[in-house]
Formats: sequence, C-alpha cells, structure tokens
Amino acid sequence: MPEAMNIFDVAGRAMAAQLTRLNTTASNMANARSVASSEAEAFRALKPVFRTHVDGPDMATVDVERIVQSDTQPKRRHDPAHPMADADGYVWEAGVDEATEMVEMIETARQYQNNVQVLQTAKSLILETVRMGK
Repeated sequence: MPEAMNIFDVAGRAMAAQLTRLNTTASNMANARSVASSEAEAFRALKPVFRTHVDGPDMATVDVERIVQSDTQPKRRHDPAHPMADADGYVWEAGVDEATEMVEMIETARQYQNNVQVLQTAKSLILETVRMGK
C-alpha cells in the first residue's frame, strides 16, 4: 500500500501544477504578437487542465491532467507589406488575450507563493516541536 501524502507532498504537487500553469502562460505571452499566413498555423493560447488527486478521506491535491489549446480564435489583419501575408494581403495574429494572460500570471505567482508559505510554516512548526521535545 502506498504511503499516505503529507503536507509537504500536497504543497509540492500544488507547486508543480502552478509551475506548469506559469510555463504555459509564459509561452502564451511569448507568442502573443506572433503572426502566421493562415488561420490553421496561427498560435492559440495553451491552458493546463487540472485534476483532483485524492489520497484517502482527508487529503487531496492537484495534478496536471493535460494541456489544451484555448478557444480564443486568431484574428485576421490586413497587412499586405508583411512577408507572411497571404495572397489577399492578410496575416493571422495569435489567439492570445494578453490582459487575460497577465491576470493568469499574477494569480499563478500568488498561488505558488501561498504554497511556499505553507511549506515554510510546516517546517517552522516541526522545528518548534522538536525544540520543545528537548
């Protein structure tokens, strides 16, 4: 039987999930202003899909199940001078909402920091308990 998760496992898994979320957001921001010569080739924002990982009746955390493309559609822009313009002079801008991605990045950083604080608090409590036992 696998060993039950502890607070360090829970916070660690949550931090790993937030890191995946931050990486997809960074990729989205890096590609936000990219263009393509067709709608099919245009970049679409990536989003992680989380799944609850339950470990017994009193413990749950999160796993990244998969990464999917968002529904944000690329935008067609007339720019006949652009080297990637199609025969009609259009390019397709990435399907990324930069404002949404910035909010996502801030929220992700806060969630990650919350889990760092959980680990620091747990460590402090354990050290204090050990000191009291001496």
